[in-house]
Amino acid sequence: MIHKYKNRGLNIVLDVDSGAIITVDDLTYDILDFYKEKNSDEIVALLSEKYAPKDILEALDEIALLEADKVLFTEYHYDVQMYKNYDLIKAVCLHVAHDCNLKCNYCFASQGNFNGDPMLMSLEVGKKAIDFLIEQSKERKNLEVDFFGGEPLMNMDVVKALVDYARSKEEKYNKHFNFTITTNAVLLDEENRQYINDNMDNVVLSLDGRKEVHDFMRRTVNDQGSFDIIIDNIKKMVEMREASNKEYYVRGTFTHYNLDFSKDVEFMAQQGFKSISVEPVVGEEKYDYSFKDEDLEPILKEYDQLADDYLTRKERGVDYSFFHYNIDFEGGPCIYKRLSGCGAGRDYVAVTPEGDVYPCHQFVGDEKFKMGSVFTGINRPDIKEYFGKANLLEKEKCKTCWCHYYCGGGCHANAYNFNGTVMEPYEIACEMEQHRVEDAIAINILETSLDEQDN
Repeated sequence: MIHKYKNRGLNIVLDVDSGAIITVDDLTYDILDFYKEKNSDEIVALLSEKYAPKDILEALDEIALLEADKVLFTEYHYDVQMYKNYDLIKAVCLHVAHDCNLKCNYCFASQGNFNGDPMLMSLEVGKKAIDFLIEQSKERKNLEVDFFGGEPLMNMDVVKALVDYARSKEEKYNKHFNFTITTNAVLLDEENRQYINDNMDNVVLSLDGRKEVHDFMRRTVNDQGSFDIIIDNIKKMVEMREASNKEYYVRGTFTHYNLDFSKDVEFMAQQGFKSISVEPVVGEEKYDYSFKDEDLEPILKEYDQLADDYLTRKERGVDYSFFHYNIDFEGGPCIYKRLSGCGAGRDYVAVTPEGDVYPCHQFVGDEKFKMGSVFTGINRPDIKEYFGKANLLEKEKCKTCWCHYYCGGGCHANAYNFNGTVMEPYEIACEMEQHRVEDAIAINILETSLDEQDN
């Protein structure tokens, strides 16, 4: 399968299975519409009014060489059994706090408590979660733990103790833990910043962008905007991470109410943040902040504006990396990751303060998705099997989508919220992802060309 499209003056062709990307002239671009369905004489007849027959035949020979070299029209046949045999958990999202010091309007966690009573994870439950991950990961060495909430800094003593506990198990079980913490930055004082910088492999800092946008959705418990409370804390954390050459993301969420989100990315870049992610909101259709069908066109135009801004960012003195345009076009994900996407419910799970296990943080609190607990293990293997089927080999719409290797089938929560099943992707999210990837490919081509000219 190939995907061809025009973007920023380029004729771009993506070979889906191999991942090869080439740019072609207009003649080759037109021929590719017929190459697999028509013979040479038929293609010449179809295009002879626009191109010379000699040129058409030469272009056909060149395409045939690319096909022989497995640059175009390659087919990769996956070992289905290999995918099924990959039965382990490698990452947990530890909900160390079902409580929060903000009450964001779009919060899927019901302002942090996930429709339950406010609760902090005990050290005992946290340790059992680490033990659970060690056991469920089998022979895998590298493991991921994301400290999450609510607001995890509200339970910082337990976070610190769990990092120490996990590290104490590494040598004995031949494991290595990578830690991430996601915070709204309200409690990100000097002590917490230093600890996070010393002990976390990554930190995700929540900021929706411009003050008026951030304050509209991310409110304090007293119903005031939180921007002024957190902006300096985030800047100081970013400065520390940059100086230490350590990973971080300043991550925002855009909704129906700020479809001009490229301005929020620009704002964050102007603050000196070099790793930026702005994500579309995940929410059921009933919420006023969720996207409407008519929002799609302006959203796609906004991604185009963001791509244009991204291409000129160095000229404007705001060099930064935008998550969705930062795609590895050389190596890319491993075969398993290609097929499984985020891996929710299969190799990635969320653990509540009580120790209950869910497919991911978006499903926490919905009892029909409770998979088990860190005390008893997985006692609902049918849920794990259900999410395991949500892969590129079995999701019908994904099988024929040119973009499937870049998104892995999309967000399960979005699919379930809008379609009642994780097996059918959310159409608006698909359109957004396809557009982002097309822009990312064009950006990569143009920036690579500029780098080669500079050298």
